[in-house]
Amino acid sequence: MSDRPTPRTALQGAPAPELVARARAALAEGRVCALPTETVYGLAARADRPQALEELRRIKGRPPELTFTWHVATRAALDGFPELRALTRRLAERYWPGPLTLVLHGTPHGLEAIARDGWTGVRLPAHAATAAVLAACDFPVVMSSANRHGERPQVTAEEVGRSFGSELALVLDGGPARLGEASSVLRLGPGRFELLREGLLGLDELRRTAGLRLAFVCTGNTCRSPMAEALARRLLAQRLGTAADERELARFGFELHSMGVHAASGAPASSGTQEALAARGIDGRAHRARQATPEALMRLDRIYGLTQGHVEALRAALPPGRYAPVERLDARRDIADPIGGGPEVYARALQEIEHALEQRLDEWA
Repeated sequence: MSDRPTPRTALQGAPAPELVARARAALAEGRVCALPTETVYGLAARADRPQALEELRRIKGRPPELTFTWHVATRAALDGFPELRALTRRLAERYWPGPLTLVLHGTPHGLEAIARDGWTGVRLPAHAATAAVLAACDFPVVMSSANRHGERPQVTAEEVGRSFGSELALVLDGGPARLGEASSVLRLGPGRFELLREGLLGLDELRRTAGLRLAFVCTGNTCRSPMAEALARRLLAQRLGTAADERELARFGFELHSMGVHAASGAPASSGTQEALAARGIDGRAHRARQATPEALMRLDRIYGLTQGHVEALRAALPPGRYAPVERLDARRDIADPIGGGPEVYARALQEIEHALEQRLDEWA
């Protein structure tokens, strides 16, 4: 790396501290640098300096309506986004560092110039050299693919040097980009789960990672677990900013079920359950009981028993080593069966279930 953008010998692992310091100094001054990632090379600039962003835009020939992506060194950067943290965390744990850009609702401090209508793009690249530079910067850095607008992204430092010449402060040569394809771009926020650009990751895979398959289990699947399923749908839909129906929740990768450890398959919800749900504006007439078979349980991510007895029965039904996803819905106590009780008994059970679900919601979304 030199003051002129002439690529040097490809780096093995992280660059020497003096190279990191020079890259950081150039970015701090508001100059544009080229850095490697595992997808393609990127042009980097300081995100909190409007002049640096304008220089980056000029070099690329990028239209003003298109924004840039914040590139970060750790997943802790996601703490600056307030909504749907559990979904975001699951995606980041699976794919970061890597070829996934998340466009999230929110504008962390210092990124006001790159946010569009309250949304900000963020990515953690999987390249040791660039990770070292980003970690050294105490200011936010954006990157955009190293190409003139509308042209093919460049995958080697030599290509970058030939295309941009002295317009760049420096080029950090990290060798050929390993993947050679742009990252997938997912917009995720209330009411939004949209693949804006498909790269190596497809929409179905991202949904499976982001969402959860949940089940609530009681004895006969006619009282407590149908209440839990119906209320969970409503609470989760409110958090996701969507409708509380199966199709809409599936857009975010969620499936919700209820079962019974001794269910008579096909039995409707009890009249007391239907009345308690109706009082909350929920129609429970379509519910039909389902047996908690090992085959049904093993495809789930989380299973919640309404009592400790249900938890133990579920664990006994599952093969060894499959205990982890089984928990009591209310970690503190069992939720009593309202069967045979009056409306106030069902209303109390519904309230207890709702409170327990509210304690779980942050784990899900």
